[in-house]
Amino acid sequence: MKLKLRPFLRISVAVLCAGALAVVYARQQEPAKLDTVKVKDDLYVIHNDVVPGNITVLVTNEGLLLVDDKFEVDHANVMAEIKKFSSQPVKYVINTHYHGDHSGGNARLQQLGATVISSVQARQSMVDGNQPGLPAIAVDRRASVHLGNKTVELYYFGRAHTNGDIVAYFPAHRVLSTGDMFAYGDATPELVDYPGGGSAKEWTNALNEALKLDFDVAVPGHGVVTTKAEMAKFRDTSIALKNRVHAMLVQNKSRAEIAKMLTDEFHFAQFHIDRSLDGLMVELR
Repeated sequence: MKLKLRPFLRISVAVLCAGALAVVYARQQEPAKLDTVKVKDDLYVIHNDVVPGNITVLVTNEGLLLVDDKFEVDHANVMAEIKKFSSQPVKYVINTHYHGDHSGGNARLQQLGATVISSVQARQSMVDGNQPGLPAIAVDRRASVHLGNKTVELYYFGRAHTNGDIVAYFPAHRVLSTGDMFAYGDATPELVDYPGGGSAKEWTNALNEALKLDFDVAVPGHGVVTTKAEMAKFRDTSIALKNRVHAMLVQNKSRAEIAKMLTDEFHFAQFHIDRSLDGLMVELR
C-alpha cells in the first residue's frame, strides 16, 4: 500500500457545476436516506437524491478508498451502507473539493484511521473555513493512490466549481468520479462557487480535459451514475449557457431578463439565480 505523487502539466480551466452551494457552510440536520449502486464487482456508489453528494467506494484486500464522504451527520448511515458489501476498513478518502456535503465526514473517518487527500487549494479553503478533518495530503496537479494492487489517479485541472476541484479516475474500471465538476439529472442547473474561486468562463475547458480520460461510466457529484456521453452533453450545455449569458450582456439585457432566460431555457431555480447570476454577469460581461 503506497501513495505515489508525480508532476503533471497544470491546465488552467474551470467549471460550472450543478451544485450544493446551499449546503457548503450549513450543516444538514437529518441524515440522508442512502442506497448503494454496484458499478463493478469492487466499485460501488453510495447515493441519495440531490444532496449531499455521492460517495464512490473502491474495495481492495488492503482496505477501502472513498471519493467524498458527505456530511458528518451521514457518517453512521454511510458506514452501514459500506458494511453491506465490505468489512474492510477505510484507508483513504479523496475530497473532490472543500464543500461540506463532500468533506463533512472527514474527521470521523480520520478517527477510524483513514488518510484524507484533497487538492492544495481545497485544503486551504478548509483551513480558511475552520473545517474539521483537514486533509493530510494535498495534491498539486496529479497523484496516484495505490491500494491492494489497484490504482486511482487524481487530476487537478485548475479552477472549476471551486478553485480546488479534483477528479478521481479508476483506469482499470473505466470509471470517473467527477465531484461537482459534473452533475446529472435533477441536480443539473449550473452553479459556480465564486467565493470559493469557481469560474464559469473556464468551465468548458475543464470538462474537455476530463473528457479526454478513457472512461465509460461517470459518477457525478450529484445525481445518478451515468455515462461519459451524458457528461459530454453537460459540457455542451455549459457552452450554450455561457454563450447565451454573454450574448445577452452584449445586448445590454437586464438582470431580470437574463434571470428569466436561465429559468426558461436552462431550468434554473430561484436558488440558482440568487446564488450565481450576479457572478455570471460580472465574469461573462
